[in-house]
Amino acid sequence: MASINDIGVAAAINIVTAIAFLLAFAILRIQPVNDRVYFPKWYLKGLRTSSIQTGGFGSKFINLDFRSYVRFLNWMPEALKMPEPELVHHAGLDSVVYLRIYLLGLKIFFPIACVAFTAMVPVNWTNKGLDRLKHTNISYSDIDKLSLSNIPNGSGSRFWVHLCMAYAITFWTCFMLKREYKNIALMRLQFLANDERRPNQFTVLVRNIPTDPHESVCELVEHFFKVNHPDHYLTYQAVHDSTKLSELVQKRKQMQNLLDYNINKHMRTQSKRPIIKMGFLGCCGEEVDGIKYYTSMVESLTREISEEKQRLRTGTKSIVPAAFVSFKSRWGAAVCAQTEQSRDPTEWLTEWAAEPRDIYYDNLALPYVDLKIRRIIVAIAYFFLTFFFMIPIAFVQSLANIEGIEKAFPFLKPLIEVKFLKSIIQGFLPGIALKIFLMFLPRILMEMSKFEGFVSTSSLERRAASRFYMFQFINVFLGSIVTGTAFQQLNRFLNQSANDIPKTIGVSIPMKATFFITYIMVDGWAGVAGEILRLKPLIIYHLKNSFLVRTENDRDEATDAGTIGFNTSEPQIQLYFLLGLVYAAVSPILLPFIILFFALAYVVYRHQVINVYNQKYESAGKFWPDVHRRVVTALIVSQLLLMGLLSTKGAHKSTPFLLVLPVLTIGFHMHCKCRYLPAFVTYSLQATMIKDTLERTREPNLNLKAFFRNAYAHPEFRVGEDLELEMAVEKPDKTPELVSTKRGSWRNTPLPSSKHSCPYSP
Repeated sequence: MASINDIGVAAAINIVTAIAFLLAFAILRIQPVNDRVYFPKWYLKGLRTSSIQTGGFGSKFINLDFRSYVRFLNWMPEALKMPEPELVHHAGLDSVVYLRIYLLGLKIFFPIACVAFTAMVPVNWTNKGLDRLKHTNISYSDIDKLSLSNIPNGSGSRFWVHLCMAYAITFWTCFMLKREYKNIALMRLQFLANDERRPNQFTVLVRNIPTDPHESVCELVEHFFKVNHPDHYLTYQAVHDSTKLSELVQKRKQMQNLLDYNINKHMRTQSKRPIIKMGFLGCCGEEVDGIKYYTSMVESLTREISEEKQRLRTGTKSIVPAAFVSFKSRWGAAVCAQTEQSRDPTEWLTEWAAEPRDIYYDNLALPYVDLKIRRIIVAIAYFFLTFFFMIPIAFVQSLANIEGIEKAFPFLKPLIEVKFLKSIIQGFLPGIALKIFLMFLPRILMEMSKFEGFVSTSSLERRAASRFYMFQFINVFLGSIVTGTAFQQLNRFLNQSANDIPKTIGVSIPMKATFFITYIMVDGWAGVAGEILRLKPLIIYHLKNSFLVRTENDRDEATDAGTIGFNTSEPQIQLYFLLGLVYAAVSPILLPFIILFFALAYVVYRHQVINVYNQKYESAGKFWPDVHRRVVTALIVSQLLLMGLLSTKGAHKSTPFLLVLPVLTIGFHMHCKCRYLPAFVTYSLQATMIKDTLERTREPNLNLKAFFRNAYAHPEFRVGEDLELEMAVEKPDKTPELVSTKRGSWRNTPLPSSKHSCPYSP
């Protein structure tokens, strides 16, 4: 179990590491050769030009202005200077709402920490509960005397302080959550009202289109919406299964990169042609000219891509029962997206279409009936993944227990007993081990989300974030507490009656704060500082720049701006909310470490949002209800855990007063859900009508059909092609008085429409 000395050593290691990362970043960012790595967003916006093009040879790569080294830390105040409205315009509302999560953490935990250290820590420290348990073989350290564990069982008057603290934490957290929910809902509504015209404002995604023996999917879509939305329907875009086309385009891109590499290699040594081997991994087999081989491969794949595009344009077999339907007004789209379209609730399912860059086209081709099966499969796989991950969690907790290591490996005892090494093992190693085990998990969860069939990147990330949070709650939080307690108090468990085991757990759980402190320092301090250093993108950029880049366009492609990574970063933040709320009334020594994390992360990620990250989509803060719900869940967990701990400590009089807190918190959540959630899932008809009216007044001759043309075309159709010729577009000719249909029972439907062929069309 980590002592104060162990925590001090771990803190020193992580602080030195974080400072080293920040200093390295401060120096590397001002070097001209690294400009595209640390300021890629400005290059993508066209507001910054490369400094390598001008100056002498040395100044192209190294900053020779020594005054800039004196001001190398000015990135911190600069990151805080940009006002929030300007930041919304510069980076989007999603990025601003994400940054407000860190501010919310500071607003919640800083006042709580002040009250806890003023009122609760003296109460915990002045007791002798742990000293009285020395004869019971319970393992503890001096730092645990600041926790609830140090209060003797049955000290009813002392526990009233923790009870009052629980009420204060609940009311303050709920107050801040409600205020933030209200502010972000208003920000979202204002952003949508002021937002420029986008295709997704007029478009709905229609899925599970029923089959018809008389009409193709394209004809069926046109007929259905011209009959049921005669005054507002404008056009549609069919969805094709373009899996093969995507594979061909990706393969051609790989071959083109290899061709560029061989051409660059030949330009450096023109006397020698590049030679490649055709055998296993290029290590054996027939030798051929690299440039000629990859040139022929690119030409062959280009022909195959053209043939596949032609097949998709002219055929109907690749069309899937889904389509993007656009309307003449936002009001018409809102009515369609938020109402039931058919008497059969399983057909003609509509939802708001995500913006074109947010669409995950690979999943649009999935049959809608398969989605339920896929989600059941993923749920089973997720259960087993969560269950078997308990094994590495148990291993991590074994590292935090010196006694367990010495018993398992007695030959290491002389080495482990060295004071400095012991401090590193208990104060630093468990946190870094857990961080390593969690490194590959987000990618696995994202692949699970893709398999489930979500059709937008934002929904994929929100789903993966939800699973990652639940995974961390079960394994990192509950798993660490259960396995850590078992390892630390194993001897006590084996030598006491079953009735005394809950009391031992009640004493041990608050003492697990030391493990979470080590994890926060590794992940929250050094990890955040490592994020701003961008070591991996820095190395990859310079490798590409050395071997693949020939032109400025190549250099732009080599620049990896990255994104916030909502599916990985937001669940990590929520873990800190959970730890802070749980241990605020149990072991408040954790709070300063969490506050420092939120402060450092806010400055770092604000800098990254301004200068680095280039978001792939804009959802206007649609993820905030998930953030709110998880914080509320953490608050309820903290209340239940405190209730259980007080019951094991014999506080029978004060414990019943905690029963009302979960009820009040759930009621608060339901109130916020009813009051603010609609702003994140629906669009009011009033707001859409206002925006439509203003737009018609300002642009009376606006041609929306031209605006929607190919807006939702598959990205692979946009590679090197003229979309005007690539796609067949509905012609704006006059509509006849009758709906033309091939179904005998529906002929002469008295509503306007026109006959439409079924190519790949919008």
